Amino acid sequence: MTLSISRRAAAEAIGTAFLLAAVVGSGIMAERLSGGNGAVALLANAIATGAALFALILTFAPWSGAHFNPAVTLALAAAGEMAWRDVVPYVAAQCVGAILGVWLAHLMFDLPILQWSAHERTGLGQWTGELVATFGLLVVIESGRRSFAKALPGAVAAYITAAYWFTSSTSFANPAVTLARSMTDTFAGIGPNNVAAFVVAQAAGTAAAIAAVRWLHAGSSGIEERG
Repeated sequence: MTLSISRRAAAEAIGTAFLLAAVVGSGIMAERLSGGNGAVALLANAIATGAALFALILTFAPWSGAHFNPAVTLALAAAGEMAWRDVVPYVAAQCVGAILGVWLAHLMFDLPILQWSAHERTGLGQWTGELVATFGLLVVIESGRRSFAKALPGAVAAYITAAYWFTSSTSFANPAVTLARSMTDTFAGIGPNNVAAFVVAQAAGTAAAIAAVRWLHAGSSGIEERG
């Protein structure tokens, strides 16, 4: 099924909006119910995000590919899996959808719609965490679409759930998500002044993943040919 770029972009916007509503909404709910226990709040936030991501990928993949992430879109364009002319509409839709998802979460929980985060996330450790998180996500996706496409939604959801815990940054791994989360002064927020450094780290992780996958895939192709 091939849809027009406007319909595919709309699907990306809707899917990304629901993803951010899940990330921010579950963070708000977790913080309210955890009694100040940060570990419990993070666990609830991670599980809800992973579960929502799994369902959203399955739902929107037939329409847009369910990228929900400019890094994924760029990686697929670099791999020749989508036209470069479609990158800007996809990325714009993802960013707009992400912001709308944050506002929707605020509306659901009776919070001010427009706000900025005061949650500082900065430093070498956080930036390294974002590079690692993004690198891992892109490697999972690039390997998965070649080798285990049917299981890929579950693999992505499982990776993000785990990366919430094993990365110092709690795995944003997504420039659109990072931008949108600067607009919520809740559990999931990130200070607006921290966004640029996170996006640079994500770009570095994306570039490293593209290079690594190309190198590994070229080696595996050579092995297959010799076999």
